[in-house]
Amino acid sequence: MNAIIAQDNDAGLALDAHALRATPDLNVLMDSADPSDLDIMVDYITDRGQGRLTLDSTVCSILVKAKEGQHYGPTERALIAHEVLEFGGNTLGNAYRKARAAIPAGGLLDSILPNAAATVEYDEIVRDVASHLDVKLPGYTAVADVEEAILRRILGRAVEKMTDDERAEVEKVLGFGSKPMGPAALAAVIQGARLGGFATYKLATMVAHAVSKALLGRGLTFATTGALMKGLSVALGPIGWAVTALWTLADLSSPAYRVTVPAVVQIAYMRSKLIAQHTYRSCKSCDAAIERTDKFCSECGTAQEA
Repeated sequence: MNAIIAQDNDAGLALDAHALRATPDLNVLMDSADPSDLDIMVDYITDRGQGRLTLDSTVCSILVKAKEGQHYGPTERALIAHEVLEFGGNTLGNAYRKARAAIPAGGLLDSILPNAAATVEYDEIVRDVASHLDVKLPGYTAVADVEEAILRRILGRAVEKMTDDERAEVEKVLGFGSKPMGPAALAAVIQGARLGGFATYKLATMVAHAVSKALLGRGLTFATTGALMKGLSVALGPIGWAVTALWTLADLSSPAYRVTVPAVVQIAYMRSKLIAQHTYRSCKSCDAAIERTDKFCSECGTAQEA
């Protein structure tokens, strides 16, 4: 059975799908994340273990050792979340936040200087990445909606670089019907329409896999078989090279964006994966993804256990 969507006792099921979509708390996502997904987060933060000028060497060492030992305890998971927030603030902003937090309460400086959180919030970071990628958003949008808009922006740019056959495969995987679309039309559809359902998880998987492969030389690690990977495996290749359009779009000259852009993509994937675990299960007969409440498989008609 598909390990991605069949874990009834997974820690990610502690929150319902709506709460997972809405929460900006990275600790919730990191606490439930698979080690292989955290490996990619560590590589983004530490520059594949080489370290960064803005990353504390002790923090780098802790995260690299956690990856090497394949053991992520509560401390390491919280540290990953914290470092994403650290990179999300610019250097001056983070310096001010740290200095402000160190000022004793009740003193003259405490009464003069405006309050500031120790780090920026994740929803501020994800909106900043969206703005950096020129993603248009309504005034009030759930954090998962912003993440999805970023993924659609990246894939929309990538399809413009694909062949007709590759675009047709992406259309098929995302359920856009059988009528072929040109690159501009498909890009417009992807970037302009909410996907919803299991298609959102497929979108996140394709984009996160491509970004990881482009930046780290390896993609996501899948502990899955059956219908999910049969539907995705062909589509994973085409955007692997086409996603280079993102880096032209993103302008990753800023050290912070070298971390926050791919980190947000990976976090979006991790969130959609948890939501999929909560919402879907695999058909016991054909391994197709079906909703947990379905009594029969929509693909093969097999009755499902309650």
